Amino acid sequence: MGDVGSGGRDRDTEGRARSARPRDGLGRPLPYGAPGVERQPEGVVRTPRATVAEAQSLLDAGKPFHAHEVFEDAWKSGPEAERTLWRGLAQLAVGLTHAARGNVTGGARLLRRGAGAVEEWAGGGGGARPYGIDVDGLARWARELAGRVEGGAGSVDAKGEAPRLCGPG
Repeated sequence: MGDVGSGGRDRDTEGRARSARPRDGLGRPLPYGAPGVERQPEGVVRTPRATVAEAQSLLDAGKPFHAHEVFEDAWKSGPEAERTLWRGLAQLAVGLTHAARGNVTGGARLLRRGAGAVEEWAGGGGGARPYGIDVDGLARWARELAGRVEGGAGSVDAKGEAPRLCGPG
């Protein structure tokens, strides 16, 4: 990471504000010097299938915050026509992150927003299984989890609740 700038904020090598604090598996900042989970590099351009595989691996490891960063790279670097898909997948991952952190309102809202985005993309001609992604299954998973979280499930286990991006079929 870069230096602390004159405003007391951490900066990356480009001079942009970016926290150098280590983070836990759910992306929460830890105190400086504490051991943390290695962060995902930003701005990595992957093929769509490599994006899905990397994100699934992170979800399976209980790291939805990190999976969100992988989806965000695809959202920012991919074709304009696919941005809604990748943004929706990022929202699903960050919704799971918030649900695992115990943020009921934010988790449920982002899970539903992500479900709507991936369905919108599929309904707009993107198809129900882009790159093998089970859009319908993900939307059902997200809405069901949002309902359980709002129903008092409390914090959820990110690893135990991790969705299968490419369901059966």
